Amino acid sequence: MNAPAEVTPLPAGTRLLHIGPHKTGTTSIQGALFGAREKLPAYGVEFPATSRHPMQAVLAACSRAGMIGDTTPTERHWRQLVDQVAATGGKTSVISSEFFADAPDDSVVERVVEQLGGERVHVLVTLRPLARIMPSQWQQYVQNGLRMGYEDWLEHMLRKAPYEKPNPSFWRRHRHDRLVERWVRVVGADRVTVVVVDDRDREGLMRTFEALLGLPAHLLESVPDTANRSLTLAETEMLRNLNREFRGNDLPDELYSKLIRNGAVMHMKNACRPTSRDVKISTPGWAVEAAAGIGADMAERIAAMGVRVLGDPALLSAAPKPAASAGPAEAVIAPEVAAQALYGALAAAAATTDRASARGVHQTSSGELVRVLGRRCLKRLRRR
Repeated sequence: MNAPAEVTPLPAGTRLLHIGPHKTGTTSIQGALFGAREKLPAYGVEFPATSRHPMQAVLAACSRAGMIGDTTPTERHWRQLVDQVAATGGKTSVISSEFFADAPDDSVVERVVEQLGGERVHVLVTLRPLARIMPSQWQQYVQNGLRMGYEDWLEHMLRKAPYEKPNPSFWRRHRHDRLVERWVRVVGADRVTVVVVDDRDREGLMRTFEALLGLPAHLLESVPDTANRSLTLAETEMLRNLNREFRGNDLPDELYSKLIRNGAVMHMKNACRPTSRDVKISTPGWAVEAAAGIGADMAERIAAMGVRVLGDPALLSAAPKPAASAGPAEAVIAPEVAAQALYGALAAAAATTDRASARGVHQTSSGELVRVLGRRCLKRLRRR
């Protein structure tokens, strides 16, 4: 996929709808498209969104609530995106969101397609091996409040029918053959392209998007995004235990959104880079084998649908080899990582005051944090 010379560009005026799913390179593509948005019109292409990822709009279209504690998106968000796409006129436009994969039924898919351009819509699905998706998706669920450990979660997803607890969205997104089939039922096989991502070729997905959109090579470039990095095993376990305490004390979801996900976790990811000493999330052999078998079945079914497939479908049944190790490694959270997470929560709490919010969450000095939180404690004591 490094040199997609065989890729035929989509017709001019196409509405390219990239539906993910999650953990298949969506964030890197969205960042690259948003970064190049001012260059795209010279080649007849538009990126009709005011942010890198129009998540609120797509959540509203798919009747999905936002992340835990966040404000529920409304139809207004979706109508704004529809109007932005319509304003591109006869140009090719590209809309990317992994949350399109969460569309609950055919009627929602039909509505999305019709309102974004009807017969002009071409659906693009990016896929990776299931065995590589599972650890990334688990730690993402933990970032949204999940309290279940990885091996227990795998047991539920792979061995405990109907495989819907604790995260019913997982197979909705990642039973990839059924995902492709849902969109084929609405737009037809000739308007669906499946791209199998090769993790060994870091630039391959960018080059494929350029070829499909008729763009010159290397116009799309990766944009670093530390906020989107996966958590290490120690970071995830720290957060998972914090989730247990949070839920066990019946604290409000809004507090989780502000202090934990958008405070502690966000600041920790921005401030700390994983090192070679950090233990990665490791999938047990039985789960890798099960994922490889499901991947082979999905690849076979997708091939029979008649959609265009770019890349090697055999990769979907790949079983990554476990890393060599002298023994089980202990996941230990580094003191500086824990400190950054704590500071992120404190900064998020302080940002609710006028003085801090004027500068943003992570620009508040530690001295001012102490003063702000001290005043709050005194106020609460007086009220009591």
